[in-house]
Amino acid sequence: MGSSYHRKLQHLILNAPGVKGMKVTPLSRDDLRLTDLMQSIIFKAQEEDIKEPFYVLDLGVLVSSMDNWTRALPMVQPFYAVKCNPEPALLGSLAVLGSNFDCASRAEIESVLSLGVSPNRIIFAHPCKVESHIKYAARVGVNLTTFDSRDELEKIRRWHPKCALLIRIKAPDDGGARTPLGTKYGALPEEVEPLLEAAKAASLDVIGVSFHIGSGAGHARAYGAAIAEAKTVFDAATRLGMPEMRVLNIGGGFTPASQMFDHTTTTIREAIEAHFSNKSGIKVIAEPGRYFAEPGFTLATNIFGRRVRVELREYWCNDGVYGSLNCILNDPGFTVTCSPLACKSNHANPTCKGAGTYKSTVFGPTCCALDTILRAHMLPELQVGDWLVFPNMGAYTAALGTSFNGFNTGVIKTYLAYSNPES
Repeated sequence: MGSSYHRKLQHLILNAPGVKGMKVTPLSRDDLRLTDLMQSIIFKAQEEDIKEPFYVLDLGVLVSSMDNWTRALPMVQPFYAVKCNPEPALLGSLAVLGSNFDCASRAEIESVLSLGVSPNRIIFAHPCKVESHIKYAARVGVNLTTFDSRDELEKIRRWHPKCALLIRIKAPDDGGARTPLGTKYGALPEEVEPLLEAAKAASLDVIGVSFHIGSGAGHARAYGAAIAEAKTVFDAATRLGMPEMRVLNIGGGFTPASQMFDHTTTTIREAIEAHFSNKSGIKVIAEPGRYFAEPGFTLATNIFGRRVRVELREYWCNDGVYGSLNCILNDPGFTVTCSPLACKSNHANPTCKGAGTYKSTVFGPTCCALDTILRAHMLPELQVGDWLVFPNMGAYTAALGTSFNGFNTGVIKTYLAYSNPES
């Protein structure tokens, strides 16, 4: 794509809600420039005696992710899953790039609307909603939601009867997902027709089918099986004399790993062609979270404690598994890696290139022994005041963090950068 296209996108991002008015540092597409930026943030903070953890969000990575999505799935409208990471700069940038939004609560809807996003760009994609949240959605004009039970239909009939509905079905295969969802949500095959009949009897408008194979799918074929199952629900609605369904929601589960993403998107295209090519006017949507959020965020943590036991080095840093690195406990498939920034002990060579390494344990800041980030990880000799940098930290990290022991994940600052793919 040409330079004029990228300049236009950059202009859009820099003026996006949540970004406009913020400092955005330009980067080239290499690790060195990101390292330079993180060093400059650290040095400035140290001048003010501030050693708190922080994030860097590279908005250029987000642009590339959207480009890849559009090329691979031009027929699928993304509704970003806000729960994955509600950082305002991320949400605002996605909005100007054309994404819609999957919200699961009143607070998430409010966060999206506060950025000037129209309510018709939101799906309230929680199959079991708090009643007061349904009333709020009705009041602000969020008019698309999901259901998988009679009780949910009754709540919607009472509080938001004009809302369009997607019946959430259980995917036949969870795709080896890191976080399967089928045990909690999704109508079973034998429940589908009774639910459609109940919706029809209540004069509720079921316009399509939704499924979610789980967060962080391990293989692509699960999408094919679920799309085939969704087609049987479309057919069931026709048999029951209901209006023609027109929306297919293929959920989330997408990972940013290029090979897996390619396999997944190929499977989805083939399944849509196989099962819905004879259905005109079908709108296909998806709920990616991790795919957009994970790769653009880098976390920096400060080492505030150290212990040497023969050849073992032990370090304490000021974010951990009760904070941003909760993915170690909650996301078993996530691989945590880190690299050093010896900004205090080795000014001449902060990345410690060529330095010898030692088996190291990295602990988080709390008093809990479970708060262990890495074991037997090879790191150079570091000192109190140095830093550790963790890449790919945007998905289900700060969003799931706590304030256990007084270490509050919610106050971690995010700095913005923009890498130009042509630089």
